[in-house]
Amino acid sequence: MADGKSILIVEDEAMIGMMLEDYLDALGYRLHGLAASVDEACAHAREGGFDAALIDCNLQGEKSWPVADILAEKAIPFVFATGGMADDLPASHADRPTLAKPFTIGAVERALEKILGQ
Repeated sequence: MADGKSILIVEDEAMIGMMLEDYLDALGYRLHGLAASVDEACAHAREGGFDAALIDCNLQGEKSWPVADILAEKAIPFVFATGGMADDLPASHADRPTLAKPFTIGAVERALEKILGQ
């Protein structure tokens, strides 16, 4: 059970962001915010106030590694969302869980349970 935990979605494609928001709602999570750029996501990450994050690896052609670095520094768990092999994770985050696109609600649920220790 999600127990109303708050999740930050970092995704630049509006339709995917809305789908993830619907998934979170159906799974009992709360949406903390939706960031569509690295700068916006970094600002959310610095502010904190959420339990975990789903981070798209590629945001408007820019890699989201700076977001991951901030979250790791703050010990906020996260999952990388990846569209394919082009999203090779940097060595510093190679052990992080990934969620392959296209998403299913079950895959999102398992990924969040894994990082939140449920």
